[in-house]
Amino acid sequence: MWLKFAILLLGAYLLGSIPAAYICVKLATGADIRKIGTGNVGSSNVAQTTSKPLAVAVGLFDMGKGTLAVFIAYWLGMEAWQILAVGFFTIAGHNWSIFIGFRGGKGMITTLGVILAISPLLALIILVVVYLPAIIKQMALGVLACFVILPVISWFAWSWFASSRFVFDDRMAVVVGLFAISMMGAAKRLIGRRVEISRNVSTSELLLNRLLFDRDIRDRKTWVKQRSL
Repeated sequence: MWLKFAILLLGAYLLGSIPAAYICVKLATGADIRKIGTGNVGSSNVAQTTSKPLAVAVGLFDMGKGTLAVFIAYWLGMEAWQILAVGFFTIAGHNWSIFIGFRGGKGMITTLGVILAISPLLALIILVVVYLPAIIKQMALGVLACFVILPVISWFAWSWFASSRFVFDDRMAVVVGLFAISMMGAAKRLIGRRVEISRNVSTSELLLNRLLFDRDIRDRKTWVKQRSL
């Protein structure tokens, strides 16, 4: 069982590492998505730099990675905490893909795929939380809010989505797993080397900008322009 679990974790990481955004943009335009737009290897950057239909395809694939990994773990008879660990490794693969120099996306769509496998209703709640601030072009704040409330709502609102849970009856395993996923998402924002445009930004301001806005400086237009040069 432990060997099967270790192999499953490796497989989950490799599945998550498939960089759909990089592959699709490369095939469609010949460009390296890591060097255009925000530099993020995810569907949001595809939408901004290439096309929205392509971004939808990328998003569905990235979401499917998370859902598929969780269900495979369930079908193989893994316990709840092991299934959540598989989801965690899938998201880690998306965030730090071995196929593109350990670069990757922010993991929100793949996280949503993992949550979808836990409960479609919980996934719908998180989807609203993430995308509602996009109306005022502040989606990064929505993602941050998701990281904050995800473990909280999974504990205190457990009964709300009880009827829509597929395979999970262990509330503690779900809460701990989603907390670990949230911490990884926050860490993904905070770590990384400075870029030239943020050399004069203080460390505290840099970390705050990354946490709140998912970029090194407040000005989004300047950030995207400089990242695209």
